[in-house]
Amino acid sequence: MFKTLKEDIQTVFAKDPAARSVPEVIFCYPGLHAVWCHRVAHFLWRHSLHFPARLLSHFSRFCTGIEIHPGAKIGRRFFIDHGAGVVIGETAEIGDDVLMYQGVVLGGTMLERKKRHPTVGNNVVIGTGAVALGAIVIGDGARIGSGSVVVKSVPPGATVVGIPGRIVEEGKRVAELEHGRLPDPVAEAIRLVLTEQGRLEERLKKLESLAGVAAAEDELEAKEKEMARKFTNGEASR
Repeated sequence: MFKTLKEDIQTVFAKDPAARSVPEVIFCYPGLHAVWCHRVAHFLWRHSLHFPARLLSHFSRFCTGIEIHPGAKIGRRFFIDHGAGVVIGETAEIGDDVLMYQGVVLGGTMLERKKRHPTVGNNVVIGTGAVALGAIVIGDGARIGSGSVVVKSVPPGATVVGIPGRIVEEGKRVAELEHGRLPDPVAEAIRLVLTEQGRLEERLKKLESLAGVAAAEDELEAKEKEMARKFTNGEASR
């Protein structure tokens, strides 16, 4: 038991550079408190003491702002950074060394009493406000970007962003999630469309010039250039 508590404290230091002392971690980290309370609640749940388990989890939710159903299975070295608004459903399963940020939801999509919440593998990072729904599997080493909504299983090592979640990188296993440097598949699609449109307009102007046809005034040209600048130069400079 004490070995597990020590491991949890060491995990906080390993995953949060803001942690400065053991007393601070023990008394000031609601994510750690929620995990500790869940361990006790899950023990009660497994021994069919359902009401005391739910009561303890409810007390933990009141104190930490983190709701973990006592039936959820959580592995070792699980860390919830900040934690407010996190919801983990009854049949959710979380592997070892998982890092989860505030506002994450592992939710269900059905009313039947069977497996209905996500299974999260080892070394997974789930960004702020991300939502994973249903009995899907998030593979080992996957990264879920902030604000993403994941409704399909994610292969190991993949990076998922967007609504609904789309795989933008696959097979790269990493320990951290750089929220500000995640690929944007929607912006990339818009950049491709704008680039192709620019090429077509240039070809049309050449044809009109060869045919001696006066080019019509383009009222949207300024707006198109501004939009192209936002989705090319602005993105590149970031």
